[in-house]
Amino acid sequence: MIFKALSLGATVAAAALLHARSSSAACVHSASARDCWGDYDITTDYYETAPHTGVTRTYYLSLNNVTMAPDGFSRSVTAFNSSIPGPTITADWGDTVVVYVTNNLESNGTALHWHGLRQNYTAASDGVPGVTQCAIAPGDTFRYTWHATQYGTTWYHSHFSLQYGNGAIGPIVINGPATANYDVDLGPLTIQDWAHSDAFYLFSINTGPPPAADNGLLNGTNMYNDAGSYYTTTVDPGKTYRLRVINTGVFAHMKFSIDNHTFQVIAADLVPIVPYNATVINVALGQRYDIVFTANQTADNYWIRAIPQLSCTNNKNQNGIKGILRYATAANLTADPTTTAYAYTDDCGDETMSLTPKLTKTISASSAASSGSLPVVFSQAKWYINGVTQVIDWANPSLGMIEAQNASYPSAFNVVSLNGTSSDWAYFVISSSIPADHPLHIHGHDWWVLARGTGTFSGAFTDYLTTAAPRRDVVVLPAVGYLAVAFPLDNPGTWLMHCHIAFHASDGLSLQFVERYSEIRGNVGVDSAWNQTCTNWESYVTVEPTLAEMDDSGI
Repeated sequence: MIFKALSLGATVAAAALLHARSSSAACVHSASARDCWGDYDITTDYYETAPHTGVTRTYYLSLNNVTMAPDGFSRSVTAFNSSIPGPTITADWGDTVVVYVTNNLESNGTALHWHGLRQNYTAASDGVPGVTQCAIAPGDTFRYTWHATQYGTTWYHSHFSLQYGNGAIGPIVINGPATANYDVDLGPLTIQDWAHSDAFYLFSINTGPPPAADNGLLNGTNMYNDAGSYYTTTVDPGKTYRLRVINTGVFAHMKFSIDNHTFQVIAADLVPIVPYNATVINVALGQRYDIVFTANQTADNYWIRAIPQLSCTNNKNQNGIKGILRYATAANLTADPTTTAYAYTDDCGDETMSLTPKLTKTISASSAASSGSLPVVFSQAKWYINGVTQVIDWANPSLGMIEAQNASYPSAFNVVSLNGTSSDWAYFVISSSIPADHPLHIHGHDWWVLARGTGTFSGAFTDYLTTAAPRRDVVVLPAVGYLAVAFPLDNPGTWLMHCHIAFHASDGLSLQFVERYSEIRGNVGVDSAWNQTCTNWESYVTVEPTLAEMDDSGI
């Protein structure tokens, strides 16, 4: 990985203070004042105001075919810079991030999605082929540019069918204020299920529920049949640590814990929350939790656990997906822990309705520009939402159609049009009568989660409005249940919404919101380089037509 930070000068940085806090003294971010961030702090409304630091952070990522053995079992993988996870993208709140992604794969297109980033007026960098861009052809490079208007923990992954299930993932850390103090940031911890076979192959032979993964990884490593190694981190007694937990898997709903340790949960996805204590938390696919814990136990070695929930997930190594927390003063710094896991109920619960955002936001009851029902149905081995099983076109993204002033989308694109102004809201009830849970991720927005439960939603949206509604970008639709959700129409663009179980998304469980159509053209980052990517893709598939063949939805 090559990294460089370019300062654009004190003049630009000073201009960023236009929307700064009114306090005459800057709030100094430190171990004892993590809620501070210069002229901003944890109470700043990051939906309306964000720093412009004048700093550009530039990264170069190459997606490669490589043979690796993350858990001791050797297989062909698809990895950024030949690493699982890929390099951590690190920035400060308010920085501009530029990432050059080169497709060095032998026979796949690709695109790179920045999970959870709202991409305000940069929809062309959201990274979904067929929706916000054309696929990147082998040998081609695409430049993504976005402003870090949010802060916290998230991740990037390829968004080309099941490709990320072969290892094409990496963490993102955007430094900013926090709702609890800590001494040391341990950085991101990716947790994921891991198969010993190619994800595309598993999809091709699958006729029922997603197949059982062979194992799981913590930060790209684990043990399997006495081979491999455990993820390990070392702490000093008495110090307090932040850990950024990210479920980057394709099927496994996880419960996360650290033996003998209680922690505070301080953020969910990219939303700071009022801290609460826990020993075990649910982490659905795509979700992130920032936790803070103190090394206040006997100096020893302790298991860190990511446990797939078999009530909704298949995995062949449920109790073996582990890492090690070592105290620096432990008597033996090489021994495996002998600690015992906390008791838990095997289920696919969601922490969402227990979350209280630190920054509360009012939901408008009088400006519902769009509302309706989005039923989820399974029929003839495909998933449907809003009556359609989505199939996109890697060579003809909906954003490109809008730029060409063509709103005649193919029905398989599953477009839901949202028109209004930035003060208007969309409200939807998403429901399912199928006994399967679905972690639903929205691009370009956070969900405002009004209600969640089993059975049938009753009442009106206005019955559930609250300034303290949980917000996040992934929420679990319960089996045989519903979600009532809302979001403001404050981000013109084409935004995918999909189940983050990769096999379900490949089977069509997705749609796209086209938001404020008349304001998209010329305003969201489409330029000559964007168009050249489409030209390069078309040229490549003319020579290699099998590359354009789609066996699934394409997302």
